[in-house]
Amino acid sequence: MNMNMDVIRLVMDASWPVQVVMLLLLAASYASWRIIWRKRALIRKTKAASDDFETSFWSGGDLNTLYRSASRAKGGSSGMASIFESGFREFNRLSQAGDVSAEKLVDECQRAMRVAQMREVDRLEQGLATLATIGSTSPYVGLFGT
Repeated sequence: MNMNMDVIRLVMDASWPVQVVMLLLLAASYASWRIIWRKRALIRKTKAASDDFETSFWSGGDLNTLYRSASRAKGGSSGMASIFESGFREFNRLSQAGDVSAEKLVDECQRAMRVAQMREVDRLEQGLATLATIGSTSPYVGLFGT
């Protein structure tokens, strides 16, 4: 009995259904790691942008200047800047409309900010369903291969 087992030899000697299962698991692993690294980069970028925006926001500067810089952000604003931009845009639009009650102004700004917040959450959650599906099905696919 030869105890020298090579991984490549084991794969090559396996039946074709087992090879297909191994290929599926390898593809799922690649997809998972790709999503994980992209998600990590996105979260880091969003956190850095949000930290920068928060520093600018609480510095006490002019909100119109902050709005213009958020609007001109390369690739569009994200995180807190996007939420602020939506609320401030709605505030400017309603302020210029004229006869708008303070209550309606606040309600409409909050609505615009809620919508922007939901968009940000959707953007940050993108790919998580795929990770969950791969994570929950891979063990069963692996068992099928044995």
